[in-house]
Parts: sequence; C-alpha cells; structure tokens
Amino acid sequence: MPDASDSDELKVLAINALFYQAFAQRDLSAMDALWARHEPITCIHPGWNALSGRDDVMSSWRAILGNAASPPIQASSETAHVNGEFAWVLCVESTQGGEVQLVATNLFRLEDGHWRLCHYQAGLLVRTPPEPPRTLN
Repeated sequence: MPDASDSDELKVLAINALFYQAFAQRDLSAMDALWARHEPITCIHPGWNALSGRDDVMSSWRAILGNAASPPIQASSETAHVNGEFAWVLCVESTQGGEVQLVATNLFRLEDGHWRLCHYQAGLLVRTPPEPPRTLN
C-alpha cells in the first residue's frame, strides 16, 4: 500500500509536468501560476546570473517564452523528493533531438495547500565516458 509520501511525490511530479508543459507551450500565464506568491523565489537559467524576486524571475520567463528562437525543452528522468513542506525534482532537460541536455533542479514549497515553484536551476549536462574497470594487482 502506498504511503502519503508516495502521493505527495506524485503530486509534485504532476506540478513539475505542468511547468514543462507551460514551457513547451510558451504559456506565460500558466508559468506565472506555478510560482510561489508568498515564498521568496529564485531562478538560475543556464548561463545566466542568479535571479531573485518575483519581478526578476517572471521577467526572465517572459523573455524566454516570448523569444521564438528559444528551443523547446522536454524533461525526462524525473525523480521527486518530499521533505515536509518542501519538495524537489531532479530531471534531465533536452532540446528537440537531444542535441543539448541540461540537468535541472526544481524546488517546490507547499503554499496555501498547493505545491508551488520557489527555485529553478538548470545547467549543462556533460556526459563523460565511464571509467574502465580497475584491475587488482
């Protein structure tokens, strides 16, 4: 029988999916609705300086979602972790065709009974070949 944390993880994964749906559909209203209203929010887009505060964070999303040259992003390998009123999702973001892959952390806070984003950070994922097995002498 699943416990309450399984249910919370599923809820967080569902909200995370809505975040990437808003991203894919370039829907600023949906994106805005996902972010916390009372919790301080922060955001670090790949290659950007850290942004803090609702005005700066939402301004960044307005610029990204309004830019036709911004590539569509898809998330995969999502894992959710819940600890009390905080939750985070780790995932891989890929551009169409997978040419560019990023690793992302999306942090959520339970706010007024709903999971809301309070931090997003993504950075370039560098895949290194696995090390060869070591032999014992």
